[in-house]
Amino acid sequence: MHVTGRLAALAAFGIVPVVLLGAAGADPWLVLAAWVAVCAAAVALDVAAAADPRALHVERDIPPRVRLGEPAVAVVRLVNTGGRRLRGAVRDGWQPTAGAEPVRVPVDVPPGEARSLRVRLAPRRRGELRTAFVAVRSTGPLGLAGRQRVLDAPGAIRVLPPFRSRRHLPSRVARLRELDGSTSVQVRGQGTEFDSLRPYVRGDDVRSIDWRATARAGSTMLRTWRPERDRHIVVVVDTGRTAAARVGDGTRLDAAVEAALLLAALAQRAGDHVHLVAFDRRVRARVSGAEGPAMLPALVDALAPVDAQLIDTDWDAALAQARRLAPHPSLLVLLTAQESPDAARGFLGALPGAAHRGTTVLVASATDATPTEAARGHGTSDALYRAAAAEAALAAADQVARAVERAGAQAVTAPPDDLPPRLADRYLELKRTGRL
Repeated sequence: MHVTGRLAALAAFGIVPVVLLGAAGADPWLVLAAWVAVCAAAVALDVAAAADPRALHVERDIPPRVRLGEPAVAVVRLVNTGGRRLRGAVRDGWQPTAGAEPVRVPVDVPPGEARSLRVRLAPRRRGELRTAFVAVRSTGPLGLAGRQRVLDAPGAIRVLPPFRSRRHLPSRVARLRELDGSTSVQVRGQGTEFDSLRPYVRGDDVRSIDWRATARAGSTMLRTWRPERDRHIVVVVDTGRTAAARVGDGTRLDAAVEAALLLAALAQRAGDHVHLVAFDRRVRARVSGAEGPAMLPALVDALAPVDAQLIDTDWDAALAQARRLAPHPSLLVLLTAQESPDAARGFLGALPGAAHRGTTVLVASATDATPTEAARGHGTSDALYRAAAAEAALAAADQVARAVERAGAQAVTAPPDDLPPRLADRYLELKRTGRL
């Protein structure tokens, strides 16, 4: 049962007869009790006359997926299977991060008919957002009170990563076409394949001269090379406790997801095979074998519900998972955050075993721009302490980067917005120099 504001107004109106009759010599407590009885009787009659919310049959029409930052509309269809007209309000039980509006929707459903309600969703985080119920308030004809029921009506929508780094893709694809098209790589090295023959021009690398073709043509002919396709790229997304730290407007995990999606989209255009695993102490997401246009949607869908876990990552197990996806990948990308040498001991100890049989290892980390700005602070004692702490953080991060280089990997560090294009540029650089 529920009551409305009309009941409060009716009860307040009773003050007038209580005062007047009390002034006329009547017992005010008796008058008050009589008025309360009248109000209670009116409420009982109103509740009895209200339609039973259990007579409603609830149906849902929810889009299965929506990208973070984009609105969606969930439709709730109410079918009145009872014999009374149901007037009242409905509240859809979405969790707060779904941003459901309006919170309460007035309804008027005649018997045997149906009404559809539109609930606008503005999700504020990615992942699986759910609603478990619909709360229905049926108000009686007097509008004083009514019946209330919570009807089971489960529903869910998957909120996908926003992939804001998509804006960097056209420029990187254009550079990739330059590498793969008119400007073939002319430096022979690991990770290139033969493209064509052309006449030798002064300044070309003499190691690329094809002597057999030179003998046949009667002039010096040079081999050109293009970035090799069908390379296997394994991306490991760290979902341990360091991924939960906030950088910029999001977390390190959000930045890692953006970087992984941009790299995968670029690699797919280059004809490479992309495998991905999100891991801390167990697999949180895995994508392997998806090719062509289906690859990026598979990655987005797999990474949508992944959250950072407040546990340390088992890097030996994480690299073992990477080897299961591709025993001998051409490129291994580790998206993680290792801020101090002491905390990164497990990671640095496992890193040398990752670079084997020609595998190039990239360690990409999203850094907070705040320490760099705080390091320039001066003036008050608080600013000096903040500057000292920022300098210590920068020094520790630099030590970790040097340790990564000594372990045979390459470090890529940048603020969260710059990390995806920086990682994509490093990938293109490996293609250009024939190392991939």
